[in-house]
Amino acid sequence: QVQLVESGGGLVQPGGSLRLSCAASGNIFSIGGTGWYRQAPGKERDWVADITSGGKTNYAAAVKGRFIISRDNAKNTTYLQMNSLEPEDTAVYYCYGEIDYIHYWGQGTQLTVPL
Repeated sequence: QVQLVESGGGLVQPGGSLRLSCAASGNIFSIGGTGWYRQAPGKERDWVADITSGGKTNYAAAVKGRFIISRDNAKNTTYLQMNSLEPEDTAVYYCYGEIDYIHYWGQGTQLTVPL
């Protein structure tokens, strides 16, 4: 059974950095695009960044220049390096992936950046 598992969330002071990981496991033939969304308390889930299998990246305006998405295809893992963190970045971060043409979501990992 295919699944995505995020890790790396936590509490970070403003201005700090953190890296999230999203590992795909199971019987996988191919992984297409992957990416991240986030959902702050009381708000809708917002797209953060994505990366194609070839490494092309896209970012939401709110994180461009601060976050870097990358992937290690040999490890079936996608990363989100988050720098210059702000309280507004506090949210549950969800990764997703197109695996064998099926869309999967991870379970989410919490990032908290206090005021």
